Order: sequence, then C-alpha cells, then structure tokens
Amino acid sequence: MNTFGHRFRFTTFGESHGKALGCVVDGVPAGIKIDEEFIQSEMDRRKPGQNKYATSRKEGDKVEILSGVFEGITTGTSISMIIFNENQKSKDYTNVKDLFRPGHADFTYFNKYGTRDYRGGGRSSARETAARVAAGAIAKLMLKELDIKVQSGICAIDGVEANEYDFSLVNDSEIFALDKNVEQKQKDAILAAKNKHNSVGGVALINVKNAPIGLGEPLYFKLDSQIANAMMSINAVKAVEIGDGTLSSKVKGYDNNDQIRKDGFKTNHSGGILGGISNGDDINIKVYFKSTPSIFIKQETVDINNNEVDCELKGRHDPCVAVRGSVVAESMMALVLADMALLNMSSKIENVKKVYSK
Repeated sequence: MNTFGHRFRFTTFGESHGKALGCVVDGVPAGIKIDEEFIQSEMDRRKPGQNKYATSRKEGDKVEILSGVFEGITTGTSISMIIFNENQKSKDYTNVKDLFRPGHADFTYFNKYGTRDYRGGGRSSARETAARVAAGAIAKLMLKELDIKVQSGICAIDGVEANEYDFSLVNDSEIFALDKNVEQKQKDAILAAKNKHNSVGGVALINVKNAPIGLGEPLYFKLDSQIANAMMSINAVKAVEIGDGTLSSKVKGYDNNDQIRKDGFKTNHSGGILGGISNGDDINIKVYFKSTPSIFIKQETVDINNNEVDCELKGRHDPCVAVRGSVVAESMMALVLADMALLNMSSKIENVKKVYSK
C-alpha cells in the first residue's frame, strides 16, 4: 500500500531515480495557514549531501505545492506536493541490475513482482521518505494549531549511547545528537565505519509535548499500534519502543506502574500511552535503525538466475541512516497524531454537538 492514515491520510509516489517524488495529503481541515518556508526547512533537515556523516548525493529537495492551498490557507481539498530529483546517477547501479544486494529489498521485490527497478532501489529506496517529510510538515502545521509539538534526536550510534537528552542541542548538531558529551564519539563511530567502507546503526528518540488525553482508538487502532505501524514502515527500522519499552519486562509491576496524583502522573514509564490512548503526559518512543545495507565491501549473493556471484556496490550512501531517519520518524509521528486528533473528535456526542449546534 502507498497510503497511510485514516481521517488524515497521505499517499506517496515516485522512485529514487525517477523524475520526481511527491505526495497527496487528504483530510486536511480548511483554514490552516501554510508556511512554505517551514515546510522547506523540514525538507532541509532531511535532505542528503549536507555533511560527511551523510550520503554525498546532493538534492535540493525543493517542494512545490500543486493544490489544496489558496492565498496561503488550506482549502479543505487534497494538498498535492512534488519534489523533483536532480542528482541521480543511475549508471552506478548497472553492475547490480541482475544481482540481489544483501540487506536490500531486491530479492523480495523481484520474487514478489517478477521485476524491479534496480536504480537505487526504486520504490523501496529511502529516497521515498522525502515525500513523507513534506506530508509531515503539513501535519505539524495542523498540530501547531493545537499546541502539540513533536521533536526528535539521536540517542545512540553504534552502541554509543546518550546519558542525557537535550532537544535544544539537536538543530546545532550535524548528527542531531541529544547529548553533546558523547556526540564526538558518535561522529567518530560513523566515520570509522565509513572509512572502512562499512556502516553503523543508531537509535532515534521521538518526543511529543502537550499531547491531549484521548488520542487513540480501542483495540485494533490503538495509538501505540499506529505509532509502531508508522515507524516500522520506515526503511531500515527494526524495532520500536514505547516508553520504557523492553525494560518493562524486566521490572516488577509496582516499579513499572505510573502512580497517579491529582496533579498528574508521578512517573512516565508508559511513554504517555495507557490502553492505547494518550494520557496527557509526554509521548516518548525510541526507533531502532539497522546499519545501512549499502556498503562497499565485497559480499556473496545470487543473481536473478540463482547463480552464486559476488556483489560489489558503487553509488552514494549514508554511513548511518538513523541520522536522517530520525527526521522521517518525527514526521511520521506528526502524521499519526494529526490522524488521531481528527478521529477523536467523534468520541463524544458533546464534541459532535459543538460542530452542529445552531
């Protein structure tokens, strides 16, 4: 499926080495002021080629809004946006057009569809996430009207973990580090792998401020289930933790429960979600990215005829996808929250009456 969301939903299109990428966002309420500079600034946070810790592929990632906005205000109709590719080097992939790159979707896409776009991974490329960030920027502008803030940063690279989380440092860090005391070690880990033609993984922390009580639907559309769905749809994500995550399985119930006082919860082990519904506390999740599969070390594989061959990659690739991936995860969180906010409007008859009362 190429569409995500229920009430506030988006569809992406395009390939890594195609002419363009884009998205169509449906369900955006009319009357939201669209700040195109903000949308572009979100794209710039994710765009490639900005420093030595990312791919050398340079893309402007300029967003053009085609519909759904008039005189800077949303009209309530579909918002379509397009991002033209400018720096493809498809010839870098001719040597692997008949091979399956280890760690990539080549093998599964070919066996599922009987064909594949071998140029940079085609539709399975992380290049697709540029369109998600554009859609996420629209979601953030809606959430701004509700005073909900979504932020992210890197809390671990190659096992080098942050000891403290300071989101005010993120925008001044080339790798969006949350802890300046370990930032250099994290940078060194990326470059050490890069210099050996290898790669590293990492962990992003996503935090939501001012999330209201009530976001999330019963059972099969729980807030945390949709967050997990959103995050696991991102390239290279292998695990998601809500709140204390796996630590919750290692402590006693008394230590894991967030006890309640009249002014709120004493702790936040749950990550701001109880029973699949937001409880008014900060929402905290961690997103785990595997090491970039595109590495420049000879590897064993098979070709489309099942002959055993060696695979040697060319091209331009991130030595750590978690860094730019953190921006994508932040965008997906915003999209989930926008969807849940609209769904929650019908949870009480009082809410419906407010809309339709004369």
